[in-house]
Amino acid sequence: MLLRYKKAFEKISMGLLSFMPQEKDVKKLLETIHQYETDPNWHLFLWKKDEDLVGIVGVRMNDTDGIIQHISVSPSHRGEGVGKEMIQNLQTILHTTTLQPSEDIKPFYEKCQMENDDL
Repeated sequence: MLLRYKKAFEKISMGLLSFMPQEKDVKKLLETIHQYETDPNWHLFLWKKDEDLVGIVGVRMNDTDGIIQHISVSPSHRGEGVGKEMIQNLQTILHTTTLQPSEDIKPFYEKCQMENDDL
């Protein structure tokens, strides 16, 4: 289940985002979290599985189009389809007509799309 980011999730959000190569630096992580907290066009969601927050996905909105900026899954939950489920749930929550990946997450996004085609 996707949960909208709130300040109480800041530390877990930073931890999940730190698994992304471009978000390793603490200063960069703080800037990214600040962007999601202050920019009304940036939306951050966490994925709750059972009682744990195991994934994170961030989207920048342009009118009715969404661009996935960040997506990360805890290493202990990789290979379970968490990333694919987060992407599938985004369009419903954001009411977007189009959802596209940023260049940074494009390979992962395409992998998820290919898995959907196999179903």
